[in-house]
Amino acid sequence: MFVYEKKLQYPVKIKNPNPKYAQIIISQYGGPDGELGASLRYLSQRFAMPYDELKGLLTDIGTEELGHLEMIGAIVYQLTRNLSEEDIKKHGFDAYFVDHTAGVYPSSAAGVPFTAAYIQSKGDVITDMSENLAAEQKARTTYDNILRLVDDPDVREAIKFLRAREIVHFQRFGEGLRLATDKLDEKNFYAFNPSFDKHCNK
Repeated sequence: MFVYEKKLQYPVKIKNPNPKYAQIIISQYGGPDGELGASLRYLSQRFAMPYDELKGLLTDIGTEELGHLEMIGAIVYQLTRNLSEEDIKKHGFDAYFVDHTAGVYPSSAAGVPFTAAYIQSKGDVITDMSENLAAEQKARTTYDNILRLVDDPDVREAIKFLRAREIVHFQRFGEGLRLATDKLDEKNFYAFNPSFDKHCNK
């Protein structure tokens, strides 16, 4: 069970709306390397994890990613509040506006809707932990790209916070992968999948 604290993990207070920035940043809401995919990936993987330490790690990080999703939603909302028709046209926000008005909709910066194909849950501890390491680096790269394009300090501070958390998650998953490999030698590497072991260990 989750406990919801009714405040953002990091404050989002954007003074100047900018729909162009919103179109870029929304990729971290529902894009291929965004927070929605991350939270679903980790909270799904935890069920098949053979070690309690890794189940706890995935639950902790998956829950935090939900908080990051909330932050991105707040950023997008604040960047698109009270837009005039002129603002919508000037910043190329019209295509999004036609489909969603100024609602926060999970899609990539290219306008592709969120899909479950963005997430992986293989049920193999080494595979899933390796996937998570790559996922955190892809998210960090996306935040790097956002920071290259956005110069509003109100936006940048929140994005820099989120970027820093991706680095921490990468480090934690690295610790988790080391824990798993320490427990698994060449003979019991697939210990939680015995039917596969019979063919691998001949």
